[in-house]
Amino acid sequence: MTQTIKKILVGIDLSDYSAETLRVAAEIAGNLKVPLIAANVIHKRDVDAFNRLAEKSHYSLGEFLKHREEDRLVRINKLIEEAGCGNVSITTLFRIGVPFQELIQMVHEEDVDLVVMGSKGRGDLVDVLFGSNAEKMFRHCPVPLLSVRHRTEKERIGRR
Repeated sequence: MTQTIKKILVGIDLSDYSAETLRVAAEIAGNLKVPLIAANVIHKRDVDAFNRLAEKSHYSLGEFLKHREEDRLVRINKLIEEAGCGNVSITTLFRIGVPFQELIQMVHEEDVDLVVMGSKGRGDLVDVLFGSNAEKMFRHCPVPLLSVRHRTEKERIGRR
């Protein structure tokens, strides 16, 4: 049985690999003429850390989250512009929580048919996926998941 892809979700963690991951997802969405959801999760541990320090801060949790979301939206919009995604309908969604859990939830809520994400993220641990969000997504994602492998500088130079 063939599955029709009608909507794609791309996980954007704003790591060094996000631009390439977004380009791949946008190219697929553009070729299939389907909408793309750029998803970013503010990690629960960051919120917990803020709450522990809140009494020393002049910001409320609401202000902290609003500032984080605004900053991330600017950065994601810049990635979208740089990736040349003009021919793709893109919606940006933010969540707060454990990244892989929130991404799985978005798959269900947004009726996503394909997830695209980088094999490495903010941790930048070369050749290590065990325990990472990517590894957890592979184990739990209810739809096909495309992992964008990011070449090292050495690999990029060798292919020229």
